[in-house]
Amino acid sequence: MTAKVLIVEDTESLALIYQSYLVPTGIKSMIANTGQAALDFLAEHTPELILLDIMLPDMNGMDILASLEHVENRPQVVVLTGHGSKELAVQAIRLGATDFLEKPIDAERFRVTVNNALKIKVLSEKVSSYQNQYSHGRFCQLIGSSKIMQSVYQIINSAAVSKATVFITGESGTGKELCAGAVHQCSPRSKAPFIALNCAAIPKDLIESEIFGHVKGAFTGATNNREGAAGQAQGGTLFLDEICEMDLNLQSKLLRFIQTGTFQKVGSEKLEKVDVRFVCATNRDPLIEVNEGRFREDLFYRLHVIPILLPPLKERGNDVIEIADFLFKKISKEEHKSYQGMAKTTEQYLANYDWPGNVRQLENVVRNTVVLNNSPWIEVDMLPQLNQLQSTLVPELPSQNLNAVAPAAKQEGYHFSGEIEPLWLAEKRYIEQAIALTNDNIPRAAAMLEVSPSTIYRKMKQWQEML
Repeated sequence: MTAKVLIVEDTESLALIYQSYLVPTGIKSMIANTGQAALDFLAEHTPELILLDIMLPDMNGMDILASLEHVENRPQVVVLTGHGSKELAVQAIRLGATDFLEKPIDAERFRVTVNNALKIKVLSEKVSSYQNQYSHGRFCQLIGSSKIMQSVYQIINSAAVSKATVFITGESGTGKELCAGAVHQCSPRSKAPFIALNCAAIPKDLIESEIFGHVKGAFTGATNNREGAAGQAQGGTLFLDEICEMDLNLQSKLLRFIQTGTFQKVGSEKLEKVDVRFVCATNRDPLIEVNEGRFREDLFYRLHVIPILLPPLKERGNDVIEIADFLFKKISKEEHKSYQGMAKTTEQYLANYDWPGNVRQLENVVRNTVVLNNSPWIEVDMLPQLNQLQSTLVPELPSQNLNAVAPAAKQEGYHFSGEIEPLWLAEKRYIEQAIALTNDNIPRAAAMLEVSPSTIYRKMKQWQEML
């Protein structure tokens, strides 16, 4: 009988320990002590999961991982790594591994990781069986009939019926909130509230209150009791966007909330219990955030149960034409204009562009075209010059610091008049210039300026009060 799990580990004692960890789960396992033994086994069997040590006596575990690239019904892979080789583990994940475990490995952590990987395998098999189910190109508010998006739709559809936490990753503008909304709409909780909270858009000192709520008098300005997002989402879904922006101290409270379903409002000693489904998202690499100490590892593994990676628009083929057509119809209706279609040259122009701002940038281009033109037929010369847009809105700055923004700022006319002015006003112009150079992407502007996004949002609020 083919083993469900293949353990590739050259230290026999460790391999036997890992095998013993799986005994209580009923999962059957097989051991290979060398890379060649693993390849020989894979030539005849297809396990659902491979636990792969990177450092093998006869070859690098990466070679085994690479050999799986074109394997039909490819197994999930969890990389086993020793201390100091996390960089290799991150590289392995980029090559297709599901997860990694750093030695020495705790038994419970081992079992949780194995179970999560096997759940992903089941979902992947359902994707293979039903990949044509969504060939019409629409799923809730997501649009696109590319194979990669059909896989995303099937994972959403399969995951939605459970209470398992969904972790969405992808570049800015790829539709992570729409994806979270689709998980909610397809779930048994669809008639209950869907509450979305952007962790990057709320000042650090207010976000705990936004999530858990507060009681009257808890802090200056708390004039009434307030229900937080957790309470508002009772029975439904709580979506935490840009989760990696959350302060470490608050991460520990969120972890306790996820584990117990209970929380305390700010200023209250009373425990409150709610039933919510968690969906979170980030445009960062969560493993890098964990490795660099900005995101709690235990919280990551609690949230990272069903991962969904939204591909950038440039990897979605003709989806860009489908999305553009939908947006032209929608925005033309909003602007009370007529739309009949796009010329072939227009479609080619849109399809050949890289879209660094993804769907959000495409929507801006469509709105610009609709507003500035009255023809019902979209010709290519009506579109803004995208190559110029790319160099203007998403510049390649030499380094992520203030000096990188300064030269571009000077080109745009940023200068001192020679008069003494308030420091906050000079800072305001400087920050606004950085935001403009990153196409209003405040998290990216914050990274360039080496501050947190919440700092920028707090300053913007202060500027409104001072002007």
